[in-house]
Amino acid sequence: MAQTITRSGSGKAGGVRRQSRPSGGRGAPQRKGGGLFDPLMRAIPLSEGQWHGLFTGLILLGTLALALTVAVYAGLIETTRLQIAQAATNAGFEVRRVEVRGVERMNELAVYERALSERNRAMTELDLQKLRAELLRLPYVEDARIVRQLPDGLIIDIVERVPHAVLREGRELFLIDQAGHRLERASREEARGLRIVEGQGAPARVPDLDRLLGAAPDLAGRIVSAEWVGERRWTLTFATGQELALPQGPDKAAAALASFARLDGTNGLVGGQVAAFDMRSPERIYLRVPGRSAAAAAAAKQEGT
Repeated sequence: MAQTITRSGSGKAGGVRRQSRPSGGRGAPQRKGGGLFDPLMRAIPLSEGQWHGLFTGLILLGTLALALTVAVYAGLIETTRLQIAQAATNAGFEVRRVEVRGVERMNELAVYERALSERNRAMTELDLQKLRAELLRLPYVEDARIVRQLPDGLIIDIVERVPHAVLREGRELFLIDQAGHRLERASREEARGLRIVEGQGAPARVPDLDRLLGAAPDLAGRIVSAEWVGERRWTLTFATGQELALPQGPDKAAAALASFARLDGTNGLVGGQVAAFDMRSPERIYLRVPGRSAAAAAAAKQEGT
């Protein structure tokens, strides 16, 4: 007997429907994992804030422990340094003798005062750079060289600044070197033979003045003072008391001084009757003769009578 099998319209045989595995989303299983301290954190019932405070405290304790270790280590270094210094002292390696060389003009005691402060100090403890810096603060000291002479000696070579001119400020006189560095107060006797400079900013202009006078070397030795006027130009005074006003600017001033030197060579201006020469104008030279204006006024009055 034949049997007829009927298929459903969907074409799917009646049986167990297969379901696909979910790829993710809420129903997906969570992957488990954790840090090194997760088991400890689950075992001890502390809140997240309490754990944060605990870890912060541990970090601070570690920092303090490190600082204490460094302090102990530094103390050992300091102790070792002191022991070495004491050993050097016991062996005779300490400053007992100080020899100063190169001092001619300045007060030598000023150098000894600073050098002897290192006396009885171990040679290993001697700070030569610090001592040199203190010596360079002295007005007369341009340079200083310090050498250890073992076992107990110290040799100091001083390079002195040389007085080159005299700075006049009101009634006070000061020795200055070629760079305009102020050395010390000077009496009139000590200032004798040195050129006087004055005016606001004059010390810094001493090198410029020397270059200017180089334009007329024959006149330079007859100039006893120079005034820096208005912080822009020079007025020179000769030993005769005569004054020479120069123009502003180093090149113009040097050209004017050289021209004046030529005129002096042919006309004997320095030592003559003219009291002042004004060469600030590039085209002419103005002369001031004592009593000339009074004489001219008297002559004019006489002609009017």
